[in-house]
Amino acid sequence: MHEYPITQRIIEIAQEYAVKNNADEVKVINLIVGDYSGYVASSIELYFDIIAEGSRCEKAKLNIERVIPKLKCNSCGEYFERKPYSFECPSCHGEGSPTQIGQEFYIRSIEV
Repeated sequence: MHEYPITQRIIEIAQEYAVKNNADEVKVINLIVGDYSGYVASSIELYFDIIAEGSRCEKAKLNIERVIPKLKCNSCGEYFERKPYSFECPSCHGEGSPTQIGQEFYIRSIEV
């Protein structure tokens, strides 16, 4: 349920951007959401339509690009997607460590 306030903030930012650029409406919001960001993309989409009603974002298209988490192999340095129950590198069979990849959450762009 913590997607509701973050979705409100996304709409506020987009509206501020529209006002700053003398635009009556926001056309597109491009959002980056990592799978490990703590936010669920589908919940943001659901709340967006409800919260945007009556605002400059009402007709806006919300594009969400998901970022799949990756591990980095401690042996060969390769980045890879983790298989369930394993940290094994598919290239050299070394052990992978968590990275920041997949924790992203930001507005990539706003089109007015």
